[in-house]
Amino acid sequence: MKPSRFVPPTEVPGLAARRIAADILDGVLHKHRMLDDQLDGPGAHPGLKTLADRDRALMRRLVATILRRLGTLGHVLSRLLDRGIPSDAPRAQSALLIGAAQILWMDVPDHAAVDLSVRLVQADRRAAKYAGLVNAVLRRCAREGQPLIEEVQSQMLDLPPWLVARWTATYGDDTTRAMAAAISVEPALDLTVKSDPESWAARLHGEALATGTVRTLLHGSVTMLPGFNEGAWWVQDAAAALPARLFGDIQGKTIVDLCAAPGGKTAQLVQAGARVTAVDRSPNRIARLRENLSRLSLTADTAVADATEWQPPGDLFDGVLIDAPCAATGTIRRHPDVAWLKQESDIGALAAVQKRMLQKAVTLLKPGGTLIYCTCSLEPEEGEQAVASILSESGLRRAPVSREEVAGLDEVLTPDGDIRTLPSHLAHADSRLGGLDGFFAARLVKS
Repeated sequence: MKPSRFVPPTEVPGLAARRIAADILDGVLHKHRMLDDQLDGPGAHPGLKTLADRDRALMRRLVATILRRLGTLGHVLSRLLDRGIPSDAPRAQSALLIGAAQILWMDVPDHAAVDLSVRLVQADRRAAKYAGLVNAVLRRCAREGQPLIEEVQSQMLDLPPWLVARWTATYGDDTTRAMAAAISVEPALDLTVKSDPESWAARLHGEALATGTVRTLLHGSVTMLPGFNEGAWWVQDAAAALPARLFGDIQGKTIVDLCAAPGGKTAQLVQAGARVTAVDRSPNRIARLRENLSRLSLTADTAVADATEWQPPGDLFDGVLIDAPCAATGTIRRHPDVAWLKQESDIGALAAVQKRMLQKAVTLLKPGGTLIYCTCSLEPEEGEQAVASILSESGLRRAPVSREEVAGLDEVLTPDGDIRTLPSHLAHADSRLGGLDGFFAARLVKS
């Protein structure tokens, strides 16, 4: 099946953004391409350069909303279609999803959502015959869609069944439902600031979390926000900012950050006074890390290498940070494509990689040194079980995390003294300002 040819923007306002959204959606759902790879970097959609900032923001929000509510959209459309979504014309499927998402959850006039979706199918040779169907279904969606959502009233539809089954077994039904509800909401923007979080929260019309992260509902291009050009902050989920702080006072100490790109944790370590070596196997990702550090006026040594094979040029390190490759199921609230790109079979293979990385980390660490192991996964094989395994076979011991080190957030501490954050944690009266990425982190010390 050939990809849809990119057509430059027409005189119809908003059509180009929706055409690109359809292409990117097709990339995720049919070609199994990661969303981030289609939005930035060498593999980005060529049409993005032609979009104004406002249209680019609309396109991103549209794709994310569809992926975040894909199960619910499928339920609604299946009730409105006698014969199901056309399978012989991907553009017709995309047009229905794009139109329905705007009608049900976005501040777009219904008539505009319908008209632009019809234009999308009319412009595609294989889908053009479905223009009347798309028009009729989306008009029904405007009339009947909300009641169809209310009849199920469950965001559990928006997660793949295998993931629901795993989370229910691990966390219980109530917590899984709470996590699904948190994932269904577009998350706020989290920033790690170099200093004075209260002041930056005021400037960015947000709030400073107890952990020091600044959280704001401002959306759009982060490059346009106050403080970006000055390098005063970087984008980093509040949960992702916790592991690097577990080293304590690292002024003048040597730390190696394995799998370091895009560099948020590296920046934290450098800002705290450590001499940092950042290792990542991807040249493009290391280049991005260097660019990020340059904007922040921070410096670190870098190495392009497989972390399991890398040999340091000098002495052993005072600390090792591993943010290991994982299924990333804890990041679905920010990266909703993960839910539809990952498979349960991925977890075992990734757990084997994590074990090798932990074993390698032990060899890089001085006696008495600290190892912080973390993953952005909610799967116990990639967190609790990985740590239990390395503790049973190495000269490491656990150094439990105290509640003071997590700003009194008792809910994120496990009985063993590790950190386990959930999407449903950090509840807030405004659901958009609540939630955390799902993270696991443990602090281990070499005997």
